[in-house]
Amino acid sequence: MMDIQQYLTENNPYLPELGTIVETIQETHNIMTFRVVLDGDSRMQDFSFEPGQVGQLSVFGTGEATFVINSPPTRKEYLQFSVMRAGEVTTKLHSLTKGDRIGVRAPLGNYFPYESMKGKDILIVGGGIGMAPLRTLLLFMLDNRDDYGRIQLLYGARSPQDMAFSYELPDWLERKDLETVLTIDNEAEGWEHRVGLIPNVLLEMAPTPQNAIAVTCGPPIMIKFTLQALKKLGFEDNQIITTLEKRMKCGIGLCGRCNIGTSYVCVDGPVFSYEQLRALPNEL
Repeated sequence: MMDIQQYLTENNPYLPELGTIVETIQETHNIMTFRVVLDGDSRMQDFSFEPGQVGQLSVFGTGEATFVINSPPTRKEYLQFSVMRAGEVTTKLHSLTKGDRIGVRAPLGNYFPYESMKGKDILIVGGGIGMAPLRTLLLFMLDNRDDYGRIQLLYGARSPQDMAFSYELPDWLERKDLETVLTIDNEAEGWEHRVGLIPNVLLEMAPTPQNAIAVTCGPPIMIKFTLQALKKLGFEDNQIITTLEKRMKCGIGLCGRCNIGTSYVCVDGPVFSYEQLRALPNEL
C-alpha cells in the first residue's frame, strides 16, 4: 500500500523535482543560462516536454519563477533555462554555479503547434531574451529539418553585447538549410550585419506569407511593431504565433494571477496565435 509521503510526493503539483546545475553560461551582462540535469539515473531520458513549454525554477529559501525550457526535446542531455536578472529570485539564481542544487516544476503550459506547421515555410523573429523560446523551436525544427520548408531567422538586439546565444550564431549563419539575418539597433564597431530596428528590417526582408507561419517573441514594444509589420506583409492573424508572460505564479491555473478574462497564461499559454490574442480582453 502506498504511504502518505509517497502519495504526496507523486501527486503534489507544487512539489519540485530536484536537479543539479551542470553548467552556467553568462550570455549578456544580465542574462545567464543554466543547464540542469534532473536527479535519477534515467530521469532525463524519461522526462517529456514539447517546444515552448515552461518550467518553474526553485531557489530554496528564496522562491521560484517561470522560465521557458529553451533546449529542445530532441536533445536530452540537460534542460536549459536562460534567466534575465530582474528581481529577488532571478538575482539569487544568478549567484548559483555548477554543482548547486535547484528545484524544477515542469513541463507547464502549452507549446508551439509544430505539427500543424509541418510542410510550411517558417519565419522566426526574435528580440533579445525573446530568442530563448524561439531557440527551442528553431533547434527542434533543425533536428527534424525534412518536416519543414524554408526556415528564416531574424534575430536582433540593442547591441552585439545584448545578443544571447552568441556562440551559436556562427553555426546558424553558416547553415545552408537556415537563412539567418542579424540586426542591432545602432552602428557598432566591428559589426558586419544589419543595422536597424527589427520591424524595419523585417519589412526590408519582405518574406512572403504564402504557405508560411511567423513566430515572434521579444520585448512587448518589439512584438507590437513586429505584429504590425507582419500584417503589412500580408500575414493573416492565424499565421502569426507569439508568446506571453504575465504574472505567472502557480503554473497550474489555480492562483489566478495570470488570467486574461477566462484564460490563464500558465495553462492556455504561453503560446498564442495572434488570432487568439485578438479574441482576449484588452488586459495586457
